[in-house]
Amino acid sequence: MALRIFETDPNAKPKATFSDDTVGRFHGGKQENGIPVALDRWRVTTGDPEVAAAVAQLMGGTPEETDSTSENFIEILTEQDKVKIVLSGPDAITSDLKLWNGSALIHHCDGVEFLSPDEDRGKPCRCPELMEDRKNAAKSKRGPSPSIAVAFRLAEDYDLGLFRLQTGSWKLAEVLHEVENALDRVGSEALAELSLELVEFTTKKGRDVSYRKPVIRVLKSWNDAIAEPTA
Repeated sequence: MALRIFETDPNAKPKATFSDDTVGRFHGGKQENGIPVALDRWRVTTGDPEVAAAVAQLMGGTPEETDSTSENFIEILTEQDKVKIVLSGPDAITSDLKLWNGSALIHHCDGVEFLSPDEDRGKPCRCPELMEDRKNAAKSKRGPSPSIAVAFRLAEDYDLGLFRLQTGSWKLAEVLHEVENALDRVGSEALAELSLELVEFTTKKGRDVSYRKPVIRVLKSWNDAIAEPTA
């Protein structure tokens, strides 16, 4: 006999998330004394010691238990800024725009229309039309930022399980349609490269800026990749 509490209130049913079936997460940064710090190598967190050991063997680094209260309390600061991954298709990537006030989601849209709450879904969100204005609004906490989730497997250890990358990168958001189009063209599981790419430039005021951005490059069909003879 199963609970039927959501039959009378379907809107109260929690939405499914990647965290239900993932074994770990990839991060391009970390918190140090409450301050976000960007990294030049992937940081992986998991709650499974066997997964942690496998990641360390593939990507370098040493698994260490942290004080985190999350389920992914084991951290591996890897030695790699890129890794080959397997994406199931365009459905492996979800994206929207969100603005949070603490733990409260106060704006949720796709850039044109609201996605939630239900009574506002489909209504114009009135976000700025120009990309630069969107970024400025997000920077000043007056508008939403990208919320991009990518679920993938490691190409070198496919059976290890699904990992997840959650990022608010505007740079990835700007080209996400290209990634999704490439996955559509493959039409099945795809081999891709996930990297933290170095960006360097000088501002108009002469200030040197450098940072890392997450990049996804779709390479080929996974079936084609595993059919290729090994050297």
